[in-house]
Amino acid sequence: MALISLVYSKEPGSVMALARLLFFIMIPVFVIGPFAGVYVDRWDRKRVMIIADLARGLAALAIPLFVIMDNMIGVYALVFFIFSATRFFLPSKMAMIPSIVSKEKLMVANSLAGTTRMIATLVGFAIAGILVKMIGYMSGFYLNAASYFISGILIFVITPKKELANLKEDFEITKEAVEKGVRRNVLGEIAEGFKSLARKDKMRIASGTFFLLMAGSGAVFCVIIVFIQEAFGSITEILGLFGAFLGGGLFAGTIIFGKYGQKFSKIRSIYAGLFLCGLAVNAFALGAKYNPSFIVGGMLIFVVGLAAGPVMVCINTLIHELMPDEVRGKVFSSMEALIHLAFMVCMFLTAYLSKFLSNYIIIAGTGLSFAIIGAIGYFSIKGQRAN
Repeated sequence: MALISLVYSKEPGSVMALARLLFFIMIPVFVIGPFAGVYVDRWDRKRVMIIADLARGLAALAIPLFVIMDNMIGVYALVFFIFSATRFFLPSKMAMIPSIVSKEKLMVANSLAGTTRMIATLVGFAIAGILVKMIGYMSGFYLNAASYFISGILIFVITPKKELANLKEDFEITKEAVEKGVRRNVLGEIAEGFKSLARKDKMRIASGTFFLLMAGSGAVFCVIIVFIQEAFGSITEILGLFGAFLGGGLFAGTIIFGKYGQKFSKIRSIYAGLFLCGLAVNAFALGAKYNPSFIVGGMLIFVVGLAAGPVMVCINTLIHELMPDEVRGKVFSSMEALIHLAFMVCMFLTAYLSKFLSNYIIIAGTGLSFAIIGAIGYFSIKGQRAN
């Protein structure tokens, strides 16, 4: 919310200005991400997460200094640094989950991980949109910094199962892993991470669906921000509340699927979620264009989150089930690079197309694509591949 408000203050109503900001958020995925995944598998993941939080908190504290100096290049550089540190944090987080819980509880663990994230999203979006309007975007940067420091403290008290194992056995395993890691070529390990995304049918479906989901998200991300600002006449307040509805839907979808989802096929659940997301996005765009209603719009955004939550849980669980521990960091980093490439390319494409097509057409077209692909995937998947 703070960055959106800052960009709006510089270039009101510009889709390309938002895309430019997102460029500095996304580019670390390609420059830093693949290397980060390799080293995450070599280093202590808990320590990596704590250092990343500390670095991000300090960088967030520095952003207001560059805003005061009216130095947007400095702001972009700090945004780049923050999301470079995030490239180490995210694969460490995802790869560490199986070290905390048993294999039988992975579905529940991924659901709970998604739940806590969505609670933060729900509260954060709603409060941030209002706070930024009331006291300005500078406060948003200070709150962001505080959240990173609190996160680092909470991670510090986590004790993975690995740390509780026999010390001698743990030392031998660690020694063997380090020696193996030193011998192997870093670029070769990066390539291995990308190859792992296509080694199995279910892995191809998981990575392909994630690619599609992020491509669609990128296509509408900047466009829908401007679309909402224009349709509802609010820069951050309504946007933040809609973000809270989205977070609430993701929260509910994650909780419900975490409790009952093991009864259903993960692959079919992914495609069903895509289909429902597409329908809800189309309905939201149609309503906001012709009869903007905060309540109706919020309910439809909630449905988008409700359908997307199970998709994310299924994808992450499939990766945990299919990939051995020693390559999970590389796989998650490779996945991040792949999906953010889709996001960034589609984001700039629709930012350019917004000069010739209405924002409504872009959003509705993306929603329709989701619905069609979801329906085709659901009914075409058969037999063992659906389980």
